[in-house]
Amino acid sequence: MSKHYLSEKVVNLPPSGIRVFFDIVATMDDVISLGIGEPDFVTPQPILQAGISSLQAGETSYTSNAGIFEVRETVSEHLRQLYEVAYDPGNELVITVGVSEALHIAMMALLNPGDEVIIPTPCFVSYQADVLLAGGVPVEVPSQFEDNFQLDPQAVEVAITPRTKAVLVGYPNNPTGAVASREVLLELSRIAEQHDLIVISDEIYDQLVYGQPHVCFSSLPGMKERTILLGGFSKDYAMTGWRVGYAAGPADVIDGLLRVHQYIIMSAPTTAQMAAMEAIKVGQQHVADMRDEYDRRRRLIVDGLNEIGLPTFEPRGAFYAFPDITPSGLDDTTFAQELLDKERVALVPGSAFGAGGEGFVRCSYATAYENIEQALERIERFVSKVS
Repeated sequence: MSKHYLSEKVVNLPPSGIRVFFDIVATMDDVISLGIGEPDFVTPQPILQAGISSLQAGETSYTSNAGIFEVRETVSEHLRQLYEVAYDPGNELVITVGVSEALHIAMMALLNPGDEVIIPTPCFVSYQADVLLAGGVPVEVPSQFEDNFQLDPQAVEVAITPRTKAVLVGYPNNPTGAVASREVLLELSRIAEQHDLIVISDEIYDQLVYGQPHVCFSSLPGMKERTILLGGFSKDYAMTGWRVGYAAGPADVIDGLLRVHQYIIMSAPTTAQMAAMEAIKVGQQHVADMRDEYDRRRRLIVDGLNEIGLPTFEPRGAFYAFPDITPSGLDDTTFAQELLDKERVALVPGSAFGAGGEGFVRCSYATAYENIEQALERIERFVSKVS
């Protein structure tokens, strides 16, 4: 009745394909979920204790808008050690409420009405929405199964117009698990420099890679000055509920992000910042242990889906498999809905992740090995009936 009060951009904003699907799942029993992109591990004990100690010490006030300086120093040193890229903690870093906020304030700070942002897809569901909410125009460039969903720099270059302001990439990729090679990212860097574009690089899964190193985009030659690097703690350290991340970039750009951040957030949660700092200091062995377990599950689910007859390329990062379900004869939404109804396995239709996702489904292997085994049995039974 009061819908007419809402802005057109909100009315026209489609609901998240993930949320819509899992609102249904929440009403059902005996469901094995391979849908939610969240670690099934509890935050490691030393990190938990750092948060508890912060509360017990009475650290419950606002911090600096940009975040506790010691936390920013720790993040800066972490990036220097991992990727040999140096950020000044005084003016090139801001601590945010997860990467979700970091992405939102980046779009708000960068875009004028009508500015275009090129987005390789499939991609995380909020990318297009954040561009739209900031008044921009998302331009999707689909990647292909035949290329292992590798970023296609030539397709990005073809999509550039006089209104193009930025390219938004996320590798390791959600939902496909693809990892962009250094050669591909170097070509993207050439394009960004030639066309004077800024690159927003979402690297939330940076430490969850298998068998190859992660390439930090801002560490490439000449790219620090035209990159907004987004990172955080949710996936690597099993800290999704703590809601803490960061944005790093050139000082004048980060100042723009900070202006938006200080009005909509004030500062990231104090307790979460202290826990995040401890995560960097002591959490690396915990990250390695979780990554090893994800790798074990990765091999199980990829081999299992291929044996069922659902072609699945080998994901090299994050914790997702992205099988082709067209051999079933169903579209991805119907496949996911009927699998849930008949076998109680929850997946996410690939079309929820933009162009290039149609005909695929996202399977998260951030759940117990035994759950994946049982889910594969149910999927095989379902596919044998519908194919």
